[in-house]
Amino acid sequence: MTERIFRYLREQQPETPCLVIDLDLVEHNFRRMRELLPAAHIFYAVKANPAAQILSRLAGLGSKFDTASRGEIEMVQATGISMDRISFGNTIKKEKDIAWAYQQGVRLFAFDSEAELQKLARVAPGARVFCRVLVDCGGAEWPLSKKFGCAPEMAKDLLRKAREWGLDPYGISFHVGSQQTDLDQWDKALAQVSQMFFALAEEGVDLRMVNLGGGFPARYRAEVNSIESYCEAVGRALVRHFGNRMPEVIIEPGRSMVGDAGVIQSEVVLVSRKAANDRKRWIYLDIGKFSGLAETMDESIKYRLRTARDGTRVGPVVLAGPTCDSADILYEKTEYKLPLSLKPGDKVEILSTGAYTTTYSSVAFNGFAPLKAICI
Repeated sequence: MTERIFRYLREQQPETPCLVIDLDLVEHNFRRMRELLPAAHIFYAVKANPAAQILSRLAGLGSKFDTASRGEIEMVQATGISMDRISFGNTIKKEKDIAWAYQQGVRLFAFDSEAELQKLARVAPGARVFCRVLVDCGGAEWPLSKKFGCAPEMAKDLLRKAREWGLDPYGISFHVGSQQTDLDQWDKALAQVSQMFFALAEEGVDLRMVNLGGGFPARYRAEVNSIESYCEAVGRALVRHFGNRMPEVIIEPGRSMVGDAGVIQSEVVLVSRKAANDRKRWIYLDIGKFSGLAETMDESIKYRLRTARDGTRVGPVVLAGPTCDSADILYEKTEYKLPLSLKPGDKVEILSTGAYTTTYSSVAFNGFAPLKAICI
């Protein structure tokens, strides 16, 4: 938690639950990544947190933007940037949304299937397109399924067709999984991608861009390498596999850009036990899976917690949300210990929650309001 967030929570005492974002830390994270990977174009993953203040701050710093929908493009448009700084990076798009984005001036589109490529050829003639390939997501705390990407052989065939159908076969993208903890995953993926580049070049298909996606981490319970270590590993892998034939490089950080810049303040609603001799207390917070903490699904992302009673005796707990849904349990298998003196009304800060919280918050499940965000 930054000093600015701590001071804001202490002085303003906002209604909970709420997310507080320190924009200065977002800016620091952007500048640091640009310094560590100067050859890469940073396309901020808007889905991580599309708060207008974050988008405006990043736009002013020269960031580009990875968007997943017309709605996200419109959010970025509101900052006043030019459309050549936007990528329509979702491989699953309605044809009418592709046509709209193209009319607005977007010229960079992702795809991973022939059907999607056909849409692009029909309504985005001459656009630069990149094909997403399947790669191993081992080591990721939030691994990505086979929903996105295609096999390398299929990708090569599709990139050949892109040229035949009047599109610009611009490059290849991949994503090693969100909150990736294995630095070798980029090397493995780039070994595969570089082979595709060189094989297609021999056929006259001149790819010019590799999109490394995201995967850079925020700080949760498990220790992770520094961002310097991540960028060094990526840089080494690029040189190893492309050498003097280096393409344009794109990265799409989201979690690493805004995750540690945000803190959710919540309130304890209830402390109870399921039996008189139950050693585990159930701690119910005023925020749960349906109001921003969806990434606790399968207890994948394990957030760090802070209370005003830290430093006193602790005991094991099950953490749950406030809704009338049995799935709204945050941590039951993962061991969490909280102060034995914790009681209803006490505040619990959930750290590094700037990414994938407001965007996962439901509209009003059980009548609970969506998670409020405050940017300072």
